[in-house]
Amino acid sequence: MKVFAVSDLHLPGGQDKPMDVFGGNWSGHLDKIKSDWRERVSADDIVLIAGDISWAMTLDEALPDLRALADLPGKKVFIRGNHDYWWSGITALRKSAPDETYFFLQNDCVRFDGLVICGSRGWVCPGSAEYTEADKKIYEREGERFRLAFQSVAKQRREGDKLICMIHYPPFNGKKEPTLFTDLFEKNGADRVVYGHLHANMGPYSPRMEMGGVEYVLTSCDLLGFRLVQICE
Repeated sequence: MKVFAVSDLHLPGGQDKPMDVFGGNWSGHLDKIKSDWRERVSADDIVLIAGDISWAMTLDEALPDLRALADLPGKKVFIRGNHDYWWSGITALRKSAPDETYFFLQNDCVRFDGLVICGSRGWVCPGSAEYTEADKKIYEREGERFRLAFQSVAKQRREGDKLICMIHYPPFNGKKEPTLFTDLFEKNGADRVVYGHLHANMGPYSPRMEMGGVEYVLTSCDLLGFRLVQICE
């Protein structure tokens, strides 16, 4: 069983949102992702999709985008991104899943053979250029969401299981300073963390890095050349 990841698909959601306005490399970006996906992923593998899935505003508008991934192999695990306004009401979302290969995480986790996956959106971290005092409340609330997720992990994790955490926002600032997110990942024994949100260039961030015994992997699709990144096997 291999684990892959990708994020920031920004599918149209029934709206006129051509992504090539952000650069010619975005032209036909979903076809590029799907081609790489089919070539490398098997039915037994897992693909983590770390937020910003669709521009849709409602679940009904987002369903065609979710169904666009239905013919792709593997189990698909999703978390919400900052642009996923359609993601409201986890029960309705799970009932609307196109098939049994879709898993949506919200304050909880999912366990596969020898692997537990949890995640939440996260938020901009202190020390980032865009962080203001107004962000503190949401930042701390997202920390509480991870605490709930780790409570679920503690109930499901078995001896020897690996733990992968998903977060949409980078879990630290550009200086790689510790945050409540990195503290929670370390305290709860995360092996790897995948994150996205970044576009155009990585700036001070790295495709893969280690901090506090945890590996962090950047998964924004445009920064990966619209290919999946393999997390582990």
